Amino acid sequence: MVRTGRPVRVGMIVPSSNTCLEPMSYRILGGREDVTIHSARIPVTRIALDAGSDRQFDVEGMRAAAELLATADVDVIAWNGTSGSWLGLEHDRGIAAEITAATGVPATTSTLAYFDAFAQFGTGTIGLLTPYTEDVNEQVIARYAAEGVRTSGHRALGLSDNESFARVAPEELVPGSLELAEDRPDALVCLCTNLYGAPVAAEIEERTGVAVLDSVAVTLWRCLQLAGAPLLETRWGKLLA
Repeated sequence: MVRTGRPVRVGMIVPSSNTCLEPMSYRILGGREDVTIHSARIPVTRIALDAGSDRQFDVEGMRAAAELLATADVDVIAWNGTSGSWLGLEHDRGIAAEITAATGVPATTSTLAYFDAFAQFGTGTIGLLTPYTEDVNEQVIARYAAEGVRTSGHRALGLSDNESFARVAPEELVPGSLELAEDRPDALVCLCTNLYGAPVAAEIEERTGVAVLDSVAVTLWRCLQLAGAPLLETRWGKLLA
């Protein structure tokens, strides 16, 4: 429920080394005065399939960050990271439930936002593009398949240092996206909130006819839904408008 008399306040829990999602979220909002974004950071520097990496996403850190955001009287809180895509949806469902239990604020995550989008848009097959290593992609593919979403093809850039993901220029994502679109999936998923996929979403959609779901745009889309605010422009992904 949107509170009257002030803008909708979106609380975002941000990976500490992420330099993309905050500026990109404001760029997507395009100067709108009805929504503001408020961030808290948790330590995240590396993406891999090992215990050290997994510990970065423990619920205790998420809860502490959410409690700080709640003091700003935010209307929704998102864990703005895609770790649930390889750790599993139950992991993120637990995070969202813990945040709401601790703060009373509706909560989501980037991965849960994707699956809300898949359900709403009837997405059964995806092409997957990530900055991650091949083994992380394979884990994502297996997790998504267990939830009923098949991956028709994937591309991994082979990176593990989280800060480096935002150094990938948006135009570098176009060739791989065009190749993945040849399989005619229901959507192309640009998976990572520290990767600039949103700026090239419209170009890829126009050239291929395949919908693009970028992590930053999808997370913001779901936050606006939960807060009861108007959604996004088509250039950030035609399904999200």
